[in-house]
This record gives sequence, structure tokens and C-alpha cells, in this order.
Amino acid sequence: METMRDIRNRMRSVRQSLQITGAMKLISTAKLRKARRRLDETLPYFQAIRETMRDIIMHAQAPGEKWFDTRKDKAERKVCTLVITADKGLAGGYNNAVIRYAEAACPPGSILLPIGQVGKRYFLERDFVLLEDFAVSRKEPSVSEAKDVAAFAADQFLSGRIDEFRVVFTRMHSTVKLEPEMIGLLPLDQGAIAARARHSQDTDVYSYEPDEDSVFDVLVPHYLKGIIYGALVEAFASEQAARMTAMDSATKNAEEMLGRLRLVYNRARQAAITSEVSEIVAGAAALQD
Repeated sequence: METMRDIRNRMRSVRQSLQITGAMKLISTAKLRKARRRLDETLPYFQAIRETMRDIIMHAQAPGEKWFDTRKDKAERKVCTLVITADKGLAGGYNNAVIRYAEAACPPGSILLPIGQVGKRYFLERDFVLLEDFAVSRKEPSVSEAKDVAAFAADQFLSGRIDEFRVVFTRMHSTVKLEPEMIGLLPLDQGAIAARARHSQDTDVYSYEPDEDSVFDVLVPHYLKGIIYGALVEAFASEQAARMTAMDSATKNAEEMLGRLRLVYNRARQAAITSEVSEIVAGAAALQD
């Protein structure tokens, strides 16, 4: 049976855990808001790039054919998948959901490009080929980091070392609905570009210098960078939402546990007081006899 001292030590430990989970919840909430704000601020720029690419595709004669090459005639297609996980845990089932989704989409021996320490450690111990090691800031993903990944993917695709490039990340529909998702980036899909671009009502045809094909080759890396940056921020926001939810549940559980410990402590204290009173009464009665 636990003594009053043991119960007090447990209550002290639970209070310390309560402070940590409460602080982590507040930090995740602040990071989530900042990440969503940064993504909203950069979306117009990348949206303009998509609209320009769509305009070139509609009015030029087969621009940038190398970016649309599906290479279906190859016997062994090399597919590279960018898998975005977190650098640490304490985020509920966030990392596990992404890893399980990636494993279902990528058979053993597949080429992976993991971002996030949790995913790297997991896939290193499995039958996968890790192509490159990219680090993303724990504070918040940046456009320059997305640019490095996009440039690497474009170089690998154009050189023929990979035939397809896709991204697995977590889409945040709401703070409680987080779902892993996969999007294909290379080869380019005209339908996907047209779907993501806002259809402008302007019917003017623009002139591109030196020519549409050269401009298209310049825009594609920016387009890839924008999609990857959006996936990084979306995954980062999903991670913070998952951690916020997990810490909120942990805080509530700690509060409930602390309440139960208080009851146990009060009962033990009352029992000790009752025992002491009984001993005093028994002693007084013995003296009177």
C-alpha cells in the first residue's frame, strides 16, 4: 500500500508533466498559426507560375516535352518518392500514419527521399534505397530548402536516373482530420497543372522571350519548388496540429490523474488522522483504567 509520501511524490511528478504538456501544446499552436500564415502569403506567387505554365501549354506547340516524358517504354521504371515525416515524436499517430502509407505505396527496394529523422531512422532499417539526405528546419520549412529538393529531383529526372518523382505528405483538412496523401510531380501532368491554376477570364495571348520553350524550362523548377514547399509546410502544420491534439489529451489525462491522486491522498490523510485519534482515545482510556 502506498504511503502518503509516495502519493505526494506521484502528485509532484504529474504536476511537472502537466506543465510540460501544457507548454508543448501552446508552442505547437503558435507554430501551426505561423506556418499556415506563411503558406497563405506565398501561395499567390506560385499560383501565378502555374497560370503562366498553363497559358504556355495552351498556346504553344508542345513546350517542354522532356518534362512530360512518361518513359512508358522502359522495362524497369525507377520511381523516387519524397516522404515527409517529423524530426521527433510526441505527435500521436502522425509519423506512423505517413510511414504506413509510404510502405503501402512503395514496394521493398523502392527509391526513397526521406525528410524527417523519424522516417530516416525507420527506412534505414528496411529494404529501401535512400537516395539523398535533406534536412529541413525544425522551426519552419523555408523556400530555399524546397528549392534544393526541387533542383535535385529535376536533375535526377532529366538525367534519366529516375523516371518518376512523387511526394508523400500529410494533408491537414482540419486540426482533427489529418490524412496522408501522395501527389506526382514528374513527369508533369497537363491536367494537374490546369486543375491547380485559376482559370483566368483574360483571353489575351502573351508573347514570351526568347521563346515559350525556354521560359517553360525556367518555370518548371519554380513550379516544383512551389509544390514541394506547400507539401513541406502542410506536413509541418499537420505535425503541429497532431502534437497539439496529443498534448491536449495528455494534459487532460494528467489533470484527471492528479484529481484521482488528490482523492487518494485525502483518504489516506483522513485514515491517518482517524488512526491517530483512535490511538489517543485508546491511550486516554487506558490511563483512566
